[in-house]
Amino acid sequence: MKIWDWSYVWEALPYLSRGAMVTVQATVLAFAIALVLGLAIALIRQSPNRYVSTAMAEMVEFIRSTPVLLQVFFVYYVGPQFGIVIPAWTAGIGMLGIHYAAYCSEVYRAGILAVEEGQWEACIALNLSRTRTWRAIILPQAIPPVVPALGNYFIGMFKETPILAAIAILEMLQQAKNFGSEHYRYIEPIVMAGFFFLVFSLVASAIVQSVSVWLNRLYHLE
Repeated sequence: MKIWDWSYVWEALPYLSRGAMVTVQATVLAFAIALVLGLAIALIRQSPNRYVSTAMAEMVEFIRSTPVLLQVFFVYYVGPQFGIVIPAWTAGIGMLGIHYAAYCSEVYRAGILAVEEGQWEACIALNLSRTRTWRAIILPQAIPPVVPALGNYFIGMFKETPILAAIAILEMLQQAKNFGSEHYRYIEPIVMAGFFFLVFSLVASAIVQSVSVWLNRLYHLE
């Protein structure tokens, strides 16, 4: 029996191509949710209202302290028992986004807290509105330095997409497993799936680095 058979490689390619499209779409959509929601959470945690900021901090800790797979299971399988029926795609993407939003919010918050106190004092002295202070002064200084950390979560999310198979979403690794079970041949599809994950991660890392350099130059932070 051959250890590696190229005929299985070409036969498995359509399976993996379909799975790769699902994996990439899931990652991009979920990360878009994580970026926007994470920033909103970070801003709410900066609220002068102690009760609001504390409640949001507790929610973030709760999300970060429970496995994302458990959260996906709960929404998709437990929700219908309370009359909340969510399609698998929506449940999977939504929970991935919300889970990583909790982590991204901490990254944003670190960037915000790193802005010098004098910047806030200058905005108050210039009588700038709170909205303009955040939009024009604080966020342009806070976000560019944390882009590499956000990029790490993007790559991490990509590698976590196989959990979506638990709710019958056929991402790349599940397609590889399906091919293996149908043809009783796992070496080629699993190695190919691993190769695709590696290539995507390297490409994503290069993109994140380029975006980080561009933002730093745009806001003259280098």
